[in-house]
This record gives sequence, C-alpha cells and structure tokens, in this order.
Amino acid sequence: MSGEQELGITESKEHSPGEWYAEVVQKAKLADYAPMGGFIVTRPRGYAIWERLQNHLDAWFKDTGVTNAYFPMFIPESYLEKEKDIVEGFDPEVAWVTHGGYDELEERLAVRPTSESIITPFLAQWTRSHRDLPHRVNQWCSVVRWEATETKPFFRTKEFLWQEGHTAHATEDEAFEETMTRLDQYERLYEDVLGIPVLRGRKPPHDKFPGAHTTTTVEALMPDGKSVQGATSHYLGQSFAEAYDVTYIDEDEEERTAHTTSWGLSWRALGALIMTHSDDQGLVLPPALAPDQVVIVPIWQEDTKEEVLGYAEELRTELDDEVRVKLDDREERNPGFKFNEWELKGVPLRIEIGPHEVEDGEVTIVHRPDGEEETVGRENLAATVDDHLDTVFAKLKASAEETLEENVREADSREEILGTIGQHGGYVKAPWCGDEDCEDPIKEAIAAEIVMVPMDRDAEPSGEECAICGDAAEETAYFAKSY
Repeated sequence: MSGEQELGITESKEHSPGEWYAEVVQKAKLADYAPMGGFIVTRPRGYAIWERLQNHLDAWFKDTGVTNAYFPMFIPESYLEKEKDIVEGFDPEVAWVTHGGYDELEERLAVRPTSESIITPFLAQWTRSHRDLPHRVNQWCSVVRWEATETKPFFRTKEFLWQEGHTAHATEDEAFEETMTRLDQYERLYEDVLGIPVLRGRKPPHDKFPGAHTTTTVEALMPDGKSVQGATSHYLGQSFAEAYDVTYIDEDEEERTAHTTSWGLSWRALGALIMTHSDDQGLVLPPALAPDQVVIVPIWQEDTKEEVLGYAEELRTELDDEVRVKLDDREERNPGFKFNEWELKGVPLRIEIGPHEVEDGEVTIVHRPDGEEETVGRENLAATVDDHLDTVFAKLKASAEETLEENVREADSREEILGTIGQHGGYVKAPWCGDEDCEDPIKEAIAAEIVMVPMDRDAEPSGEECAICGDAAEETAYFAKSY
C-alpha cells in the first residue's frame, strides 16, 4: 500500500456495509483472504485483538473452576455416529480426512466441527464416583464447518477460532447453573469489554444445538439492522452422557448418568466489534482490546524538532507502564497522514504535541470515536489518560445502546413482522405458537428468522394469538435477519 489516497476507507458504512466492512478489515490490517475460498489469514493486529478478548474470558473461566485442555482436531467417524443428532446436525458441514500420505485410512476422520464427540468419551473415562464431578474443561482451538460459500472475515469462514467449554455434573440443577454462569460471562464480555449491549434468551426448539435440551444465547444487533449470535451456552441434558456412558456411582452406591453442558464463543465477536463501532474513517476499538491504546504524534518544524521530540519521549516513558502507548516520530510522514493512519487502525486516544504544548507544559488529547479534543496539563498524565479511555468506552457503549433501544419493535401479524423488518431491520417481538412452520413464511419472504425467545418461560404471553397462524401463543419470538 502506498500513497495517502490508498490509506483511507472509500466505501460507506451506511450505504454499502458489506464492502465497507471488508475494506476496514483489510486496510486496518486485521486479516487477508487466503488462497483457498472460505478461509482467511489473521494478521498480527487482528490476532492481538483476539488475544486480549481471549485473556479476559479465559481469566473469568479459571476464576469459576474451569481448566484448559486440548483434544485432537480429528474425530473418528465411529465417535460421531454414537450421537445420531450430531451426525444429522453437522454431517453436511463436516470435512473428512480419508488418506494419510498415500494410504487410505481404515476409518474416516472428521475435522472437528465441534468437540462433544471427542471430549465426552474422555469425561466418561475420567468419571467413576460422584467425587470425580464436576468436570470443567475448556479448549481454545479452531473448528472447520464446510458451510461458508461467501467469506466474510470473522463472521463467516470455513475455519474459525473459538473456545469450547465442556462440563459434566451430577445433577440437572448443577448443570443448568453452569450453563447460566457461562451465559453471564458472555454477556459481561460483550457489555463490559466490547461495549456492545446484548439481548439474552433461548433458541427456539428447532434451532437448538443438535442433541441439546436447552440452548441459550446472547444476541447483538448490528448497525445495519442484522442480529449476530454472540455466543451460546447449552444445557445438553443426559443425551451425550448416555451416548458416551458418562456414569458415576452416587453416595447411595447407585449408578447414575451425568448431566453435561457445552458453551462457546468464536471470533464472530470480532466481527460484531468491528461492525458495531467502526466508521467511515476506519476501525474503532474499545480501549481494553486495542493493541495500541494511545498514540503520541509530535508536530514540529526544524527549529522546534529537538524540544518537541524530547518532550514527546518523556510523555511516552511516563505512560509506558500504565497503557499501551506508541510514539510516532516518523520523519517521512506528515502529521495529517499520521492522524488518518492511526484513526484507520482504531487507536482510541491520540496525544498531539507541538511547540505550544511544550511551552505550556500541556498535551492535546483527541478521542477516536468523535474527534473531541481537550488540552490539559501534563501533571498526573497517566490518570488523565485513564479517565479519557473510560470516556471513550462510555461513548462507544452509549451509541450501541441507543441503536439497540431504538430497534426493538412489536408486531401482531405476519404483515407487521414483514413490514417492520423490511423497513427498519432490527428485532421484532411477536407472539408465536411454537410451531416451526410459522417461521417459514417470514424466512421465505425476507430471510428473517426467530433468533431467540425470552429466557423466562413464566413471562410468556397469556391469551394472545400467534402472529402468523392465529393459534394460541406459547412464546414471544424475536424475529430478525442475522449474520
């Protein structure tokens, strides 16, 4: 990439969000397209954001009794066949290994689309007594699902990075509490780290994870009106435990079947992050995840160069132990170019230093989301910067909250659902009878679907009619187009 013209974003987020998104991902140096269709190369800046997200979540997992492990990426076909629901749910998406070198394998190996069928047998092997429970293991890995035809980096690729947690418990109550603990942590990640408000609920029965008793979800609304399934946590009941013989001897010397869960978040969260906060100048990142939180840009003429650069270096040293700070003292680039480049890369705060700031013992701080700037004294600079980073995060979250609040609407008929989503996008709440067939007219007309139903079954509609068929409503359905 050369020349200042090539640096900026040329597409519009409002008018061509798909093209804009792809341009931000590439020009902010987050990812490139791989030579094989459906795959991407995650660049160091993109991976650094993923690592910081991972560090937050991983620490919370460990604080609540989870340990990390690693299981093979190849799963014997016979293992998949033990749970027929998995085969029916994932078979079209599975990539198979049939040869090792020149030799045909005796048994096909699946490249993991998810790992219940390789992890659960080992949970069974490790379980004899009630004293062995609970098991809580998590792995950070990649999975492959041969479903993506059009690649959208981080949102939809054949291979993607994620974490998948798997647990086994003695009772249903313990397992369901585990399911909700993980959902709480996903909600916390989105709201307190990414600055994205979410709706939490259950997937309708026809959209549960194959073999699960209950699938819970956090859903995030994108500025283009589509929903992103942010993360899911599944109470699997005893179906997997029965298939793979996860049993234990209870205190009363009776053999019992365990209850299992699984839960996962993928780098789709990065896609949601980019789509939610970024703008026509490029990437916008919340401070907790930004590889560089602060960039210092010195502005000098030849006669002031030495004192400006010296002052800027003092500031960098002062901040270095407190925040992730970069000093851009390149001589071959002018300040305007540097401003644009660091805005494109999503650095939350810019500190501008010129002769006036040096003379007055001040710094000029500029916020990435909106260009708001303030000139402040340099004393207690680390605390000042910390306050400004908090303000940047608050701005990002408030904007996303406003988007969500304005885009949850209600409807009482098929026509209202179609018209509202067609005109506004967002979520449309409607009474629903619980029959999958009533989703089809919406899906066929505008490619929208039921993304969730409320978590609390006691708060379901009473005396209302299904907006589609007119039968008695059993659920409140949230319809939306989704990624």
